[in-house]
Amino acid sequence: MTELDPFTDVLDGPVYVVTAASGGERDGCLVGFASQCSVDPPRFTVWLSIASRTYQVAREADHLTVHLLHHDDRALAELFGGETGDRVDKFARVGWRPGRAGSPILEQVPTWFTGRIEGRIEGGDHVGFLLAPVAVCPPIASPPPPLLRYRELYDLEPGHPA
Repeated sequence: MTELDPFTDVLDGPVYVVTAASGGERDGCLVGFASQCSVDPPRFTVWLSIASRTYQVAREADHLTVHLLHHDDRALAELFGGETGDRVDKFARVGWRPGRAGSPILEQVPTWFTGRIEGRIEGGDHVGFLLAPVAVCPPIASPPPPLLRYRELYDLEPGHPA
């Protein structure tokens, strides 16, 4: 428990899978801390746990891809949130293709963007990656399907502790 828990316990934001590639390696993880942070210029920040292998790969990457998960993507959330790239090749279990600078794009997720890493922000046990969008794949359905929310994954056992 922390002092902030009474506030954060009522939040129920969307979840994402963030993917990275550098030095011939690739990885991805489930992310619950992310947000648009500027309108002009457009910027988005994703926060990666420093305990994760994805963070290790992202430290050397030029771009990250942020995939917005929908309600039907729970199995994908379980794979990228419940397994660690230290032990499992998550990409062997999903369809994907290399995007900008090799950053993996998950074929199953129709809504994503790739961002050039503009900066990094130290934040305790997570580091924020400030992204400038370079490629965007907007929702194809109108209205888009319901998003997968943080609260729906409370029972997910993480691959790494925060």
